[in-house]
Amino acid sequence: MFKGSITALVTPFDADGAIDEDAVVRLVEWQIEEGTRALVPCGTTGEAPALSAEEQRRLIALTVKTARARVPVIAGCGTNATAATIERVRAAEEVGADAALIVAPYYNKPTQAGLFAHFKAVHDACGLPIVIYNIPGRTSVDIAVETLARLAELPRIVAVKDATGRLDRVARQRLACGPDFIQLSGEDTTAVGFNAMGGQGCISVTANVAPRLVAEMQEACLAGDYDRARALQDRLMPLHEALFAETSPAPVKYALHLMGWMRPDPRLPLVVPGEQTRERIREALRRVLDRQAAA
Repeated sequence: MFKGSITALVTPFDADGAIDEDAVVRLVEWQIEEGTRALVPCGTTGEAPALSAEEQRRLIALTVKTARARVPVIAGCGTNATAATIERVRAAEEVGADAALIVAPYYNKPTQAGLFAHFKAVHDACGLPIVIYNIPGRTSVDIAVETLARLAELPRIVAVKDATGRLDRVARQRLACGPDFIQLSGEDTTAVGFNAMGGQGCISVTANVAPRLVAEMQEACLAGDYDRARALQDRLMPLHEALFAETSPAPVKYALHLMGWMRPDPRLPLVVPGEQTRERIREALRRVLDRQAAA
């Protein structure tokens, strides 16, 4: 469940701003066909903060139904309120999710004691395996290695999605949490280095657009073929960079729009990227995927 290329799915919206369920089904099918090992709906890339609890439940249920147990579904359930997070994890469990991705509470800026208490409360209230999501650039809090080690002692806290961008954390967390605790990269540009340091995969944004290439890169890492992994990463790098030229997921949604998968619109307060970024995305698609993307 927790290795290789795992796609942090975008959430397509229709012209009225509702979830485009047909587009969701098409994207899930394509991801599975292209070799993605697991799917994450309702994460940061899925614009979870802009989804209602009912929308989130429906989107997770639709992903589970479409996946049909061919790949696991790791449902994004984190909020900045512990009680609300517990409600969303329970809802994900009810609709058949295989695990929950729980981001560190954002905006509140809890202490390390508060972070531990938050994740323990969610763990104790729910039955799903939990992947902790540490992304200080979005949350303004960093889960310390020592705090993660304490959390790793809880039986259903089994993995971390590390988006700190610090490769030294992989070694430090492995030593603190033990070799069985799973570490997944949350940053596409450093994913190969992350795996070389002891990671097992990546919850990827770029995999939305280039699922086969990202899957092949991750499989090369798992096989220990780092020459091939580096070559694939070099090919993907222009796309990695273009997809983060503005706040994600606006660029990745625009790329998928150019590829004919969905409308480009994120929900406010995010907006469609500016023209300079749009051209950068078009060029990256041409270079990386050999596509003549639509204007």
